[in-house]
Amino acid sequence: MTTPPAGIQNRPALPLAEACCAPLLRQPLTARQAADLARLLKALADPTRLRLVSLVAAHEGGEACVCDLTEPLGLTQPTISHHLKVLVEAGIFTRDKRGVWAYYALVPSAMDALSAVLSTAP
Repeated sequence: MTTPPAGIQNRPALPLAEACCAPLLRQPLTARQAADLARLLKALADPTRLRLVSLVAAHEGGEACVCDLTEPLGLTQPTISHHLKVLVEAGIFTRDKRGVWAYYALVPSAMDALSAVLSTAP
């Protein structure tokens, strides 16, 4: 993968390293953990973004560009790009610029961290 252009940040999936070891239902989250988790959940709390996560993860090679997503979602390129930007900023997707196209891929550790925080397993 290439380095993202200036202004595009690939943040860690969840800056909840401590929270992955302290599930929400076993001990209270710190204020920072709660804010970080809320940011992730807010990014996912949109039907279009949930569909994007599913479409990109299931896409051949585990990555897709906006051009691959407009038809299945029935939305315009600018709308899809906005939702993808939110997902990248939340650390759920990475963005890899190749020529004029940007390809998006799921950050597996983002879903793993979310799963760990929400887990009820001991």
